[in-house]
Amino acid sequence: MKNDDKKLLLHACCGPCSTTALERLLQDYCVTVFFYNPNIAPHSEYTLRRDEAKRFTELAYGGKVLFVEGRYNPDFFLKAVKGYEQEPEGGLRCKICYRLRLEETARYAKENGFSLFCTTLTVSPHKNALLINKTGKDLAAQYNGLDYLPSDFKKRNGFRRSVELSQLYHIYRQNYCGCQFSLSPSSICKGNV
Repeated sequence: MKNDDKKLLLHACCGPCSTTALERLLQDYCVTVFFYNPNIAPHSEYTLRRDEAKRFTELAYGGKVLFVEGRYNPDFFLKAVKGYEQEPEGGLRCKICYRLRLEETARYAKENGFSLFCTTLTVSPHKNALLINKTGKDLAAQYNGLDYLPSDFKKRNGFRRSVELSQLYHIYRQNYCGCQFSLSPSSICKGNV
């Protein structure tokens, strides 16, 4: 049974990762999708991912799920990761990126009356759910009255389900994490993210 008093802000990195997370979370929470990703480059890729995430949300859930876009500021991301450009995927640059996006999600959640926040980042088998969840919990502790909902959406065949739903809704599936540094041939993940 859904508890409408549990307003959850879901940070979304893309449409495919939103699929499994929304399917699971809407059983128990009143969810708003928050698309905040200053790391995504180039701008055309950012626009494509944002539009696909919004399209999926509206197509699958109509007015039941709101979609909010955070400010796109790639310079903010580049300043945050300065000196870590050569880090491998999953390294310190990614840790900074996770924190940057989750911190803005926590701030927005607190300022807009949400009791919980979480992220779709844990759908990907290439992302460290333990690190992401620890980051979320640490940030929630900084915002009095806000909680972080730990997740590992890739479990229970979550990633496979995201692929199925992406095919069903014809959602664009990217082949790199998002930042310009993950675009190098040596960093691109095998298959789609």
